[in-house]
Amino acid sequence: MESFRGKRVLVIGDVILDRYLWGNATRVSPEAPVLVVDVDKEELRLGGAANVAQNVRALGATPVLIGVVGADVAAHSLKRELNAREIDSDRGLVPDDTRRTTLKTRIIAHHQQVLRADEESRETVAPGVVEEVWTRVSRSLPDVEAVLISDYGKGVISPALLDRLLPELSRRGIPCAVDPKEEHFARYRKVTVITPNLAEASQAWGRKIRSPEDLLEAGFGLRKSLEADAVLITRGEEGMSLFTAEGHAHFPTRARRVYDVTGAGDTVVATIATALAARAPLPEACVLANHAAGLVVAELGTAVATAAALIDSLEDLPVG
Repeated sequence: MESFRGKRVLVIGDVILDRYLWGNATRVSPEAPVLVVDVDKEELRLGGAANVAQNVRALGATPVLIGVVGADVAAHSLKRELNAREIDSDRGLVPDDTRRTTLKTRIIAHHQQVLRADEESRETVAPGVVEEVWTRVSRSLPDVEAVLISDYGKGVISPALLDRLLPELSRRGIPCAVDPKEEHFARYRKVTVITPNLAEASQAWGRKIRSPEDLLEAGFGLRKSLEADAVLITRGEEGMSLFTAEGHAHFPTRARRVYDVTGAGDTVVATIATALAARAPLPEACVLANHAAGLVVAELGTAVATAAALIDSLEDLPVG
């Protein structure tokens, strides 16, 4: 954990602004059969690749965030939230006035989400924007120890970008961790580790993973087809399973309670990429990620696992 300090992790992907409206619902609208929520608090949080970057920062490393934003109020708010967490929002965020900054509004009543409204553009970014993203990526590569791809399917991660990025990472020997989306799964070839959840792994494998035998077949099969160093399948309350050339390992969940799984995948891949930047062995990186995920699912909404909290969780392990 101490070796995380000073390490630089390049985070590339879809940045999202999460807006939370907190309140109470005590009546039904006379206009339609829906609850009326009396909002008493508004909160902005980072989502997507921006949340990944703040998880890297919380662990003590330095995130280098690259993504695309619109020319709108949400972009200004997103940059303000990044700057408040000491994450540079100027050099890496490419403006595109033809797109909307992804904004997800969640309405929470009595500690339960009752509605989510999304404002976003999902089409692939224009070729000129891809070129600008690549320019910023290529400038950053000489100064980072690991790369993290955070694909939320909002258009920043594209075949054109991956076809340039992945061979360059291989040439430079830079470890790469990927949080995938299904439509690009087959293009994540020869990465260090890819971290699909169970549903994503099932879809990529072509059939639902229902049994331990299915899990083994899919894990090793995906690793072979992608020529990846490792595949890490996250399985919610069942923990996570790692597949490498040496075999497979299972990491039971460390969560003491599960309140909200929002952003847990961000925390897992951020912890693994940061550990890889510090040259930790992959199984050790998975142990850290498993503990970090156990911390954030105990919180409502996107959250981070700080270095101090993660150390406390590790020290709480039974001796022997």
